[in-house]
Amino acid sequence: MQEFVSVLFKRKTSSMDVTSEVYIEVLKLITQKTGTSTTVKKFTFVGGGCINSGGKLETSAGNFFLKWNDVISFPGMFKAEQKGLALLVGSNTLHIPIVYGYGEMSEFQFLLLEYIESKPPSSTYWNALGIDLANLHKSSSTVYGLDHDNYIGSLRQLNNPSPSWIDFFIHHRLLTQLELAIKHNRIDTILAGKFETLYKKLPSLLDEGRPALLHGDLWSGNLIVDAEGGPCIIDPAVYYGHREVDLAMTQLFGGFNEKFYDAYNEAFPLSPGYQERFDVYNLYPLLVHVNLFGSSYLNPIQRILKTLKI
Repeated sequence: MQEFVSVLFKRKTSSMDVTSEVYIEVLKLITQKTGTSTTVKKFTFVGGGCINSGGKLETSAGNFFLKWNDVISFPGMFKAEQKGLALLVGSNTLHIPIVYGYGEMSEFQFLLLEYIESKPPSSTYWNALGIDLANLHKSSSTVYGLDHDNYIGSLRQLNNPSPSWIDFFIHHRLLTQLELAIKHNRIDTILAGKFETLYKKLPSLLDEGRPALLHGDLWSGNLIVDAEGGPCIIDPAVYYGHREVDLAMTQLFGGFNEKFYDAYNEAFPLSPGYQERFDVYNLYPLLVHVNLFGSSYLNPIQRILKTLKI
């Protein structure tokens, strides 16, 4: 136990009493969910996360994926993620890792998930993803937003329910990130003023559509291959919004095969002009990236606004 604790939860401010407590809670959760008394065999860190630490936890009850972070810095993050994953699972569409539970104690919070053994993608991988996402987007609600807030990256994502998609997109997506960027001097007053012009123009650019259940952070880094070579989705920022939001983000950083878009369009055809609307919707994740990573993401924002003649 001592070796596992020191490797898994090592921090300068952490005492062994704290980390041992977390260790015990993780094993207690596994035992509760599997019905088997559990011991740890091995833990292997998995790199790539800029917010969470995580890795493969091999136990006598099987393999799991465990991730954790600082509960003071990101309060309620894993509780919200568990709710979001449950919503996606409830749609019976995408392959989502099984969620075994989360815990908060002392300075840590953790989330315990099914460990997905990855294989090379099958020949039907992209078609399957397109069809699965289309079916997810057929899950609907009476309002846009969600009954709780969550996170996109390390930033709070406000989901206050609204009957109007355009109002929701302005006030709970663009405006919240713009105000944060202004507060930290990442956007100047000239560029901020252009967003005021954009807000007035949005009713002529976007349609209300129907509230669709969204993954909310659908880029290639949140897409993995499962043991059968099929698609599996992780790390959501779910809410009910316009379905074009998810499709737009898949194009923002690339990595999605054309077969994916063809399969999606065949299963749930998009309205004409969606490519132009994709640019508008991608202003939100670009503002998120300005707030997370800095001014290098201002250029594509300025390009989109220029294309919109703003």
